[in-house]
Amino acid sequence: MASFSRVIRRTFSTAEASLSPIRTISDDLYKERNLKRLVEKFKQYSDVTRFRTKTGIYESTVQRLASAKRFKWIEEILEHQKQYRPDISKESFVARLVTLYGKCGLFENAQKVFDEMPERNCKQTLKSVNALLGACVNSQKYDKLETLFEELPEKLKVKPDVVTYNILIKGLCDKGVLDKAAALVDEIEKNGLSPDLVTFNTLLGAFYLNGKFDDGEKMWNRMVNKNVVPDIRSYNAKLVGLMNENKVSEAAKLVGELGNFELKPDVFTYGALIRGFCKKGNLEEAKKWYVELVKSGSSPNKVIFASVISSACEKGDFDWALELCKEVFKRKCHVDAKLLQRVVDGLVKSSRIQEAKKVVHLGKSNDYHLYKLNLPSDD
Repeated sequence: MASFSRVIRRTFSTAEASLSPIRTISDDLYKERNLKRLVEKFKQYSDVTRFRTKTGIYESTVQRLASAKRFKWIEEILEHQKQYRPDISKESFVARLVTLYGKCGLFENAQKVFDEMPERNCKQTLKSVNALLGACVNSQKYDKLETLFEELPEKLKVKPDVVTYNILIKGLCDKGVLDKAAALVDEIEKNGLSPDLVTFNTLLGAFYLNGKFDDGEKMWNRMVNKNVVPDIRSYNAKLVGLMNENKVSEAAKLVGELGNFELKPDVFTYGALIRGFCKKGNLEEAKKWYVELVKSGSSPNKVIFASVISSACEKGDFDWALELCKEVFKRKCHVDAKLLQRVVDGLVKSSRIQEAKKVVHLGKSNDYHLYKLNLPSDD
């Protein structure tokens, strides 16, 4: 590691001449495929003050380790941060650690960092309280969320703001107690606050997704009456509700009217329609909206690919399924290997051996993820 430390010093000794040492470090971490080496590099780079201001690098590194289920290594790099003063005495820095622990489900660690703040002369204000409540939601500690919401503001003499309430509403929606979540809109107003777009979008998403279309419409009307202007996320939630209610023509009409509100469909807009049509077995309409999605310049995500490839296989349209597989690799999209294997199996059963081999080859030869696909015998 001594030689690596010299590299760091050399990188930052030229900071005045080079304006992007952080970019160099970021690229180095991004390109590092060995996760243990990534952890060691991250800890070394943490010695640099400017590096510790880059929240995005922290988030992307923790996300990579969490995806690989390397939770001990996440703990290693975040606990390592506690040695840096005065950073660890700054609430914004501590709140980042709390949030990162929460995002990967390590709530006990998040709670410990929060509880240690006073001994590090770091004041606990609403900012760190909100971070801890957010960690509850991300860690699915919903009962703990409600307890802390009741206890912490009084204990620390802080008044919840709309962000605090939005976190609680999100947790209650995730827990499935939608009526209790919706009732908080009244509480927000009683406390002299105003529910905002995040408040309403969270509730709209929960109501429409869970088949409570009428409740969703009531909340929509309440939002409009409060002069809160719906954004594309609001309309996407309504689209999901319309598709769940089999109101297909209304959903398509709504997409066509988005321009009237100076809004453009995004990948989630098209995704709601595509998934809805796939679910109803209408492959032709799903194809139509998939084409519109691509024409719009948006990139299909793994959820959309899963819907259209599964639907194509069910309908026996392996021409399209094959094209979609090629798109998956072209766009470097991470999908479930079982999805690709289903296409391979279907091609083999259709005696399209060479095309099946092509998919297997792409699974092994692409430069972003190894898919171990099998070529079954043609019975």
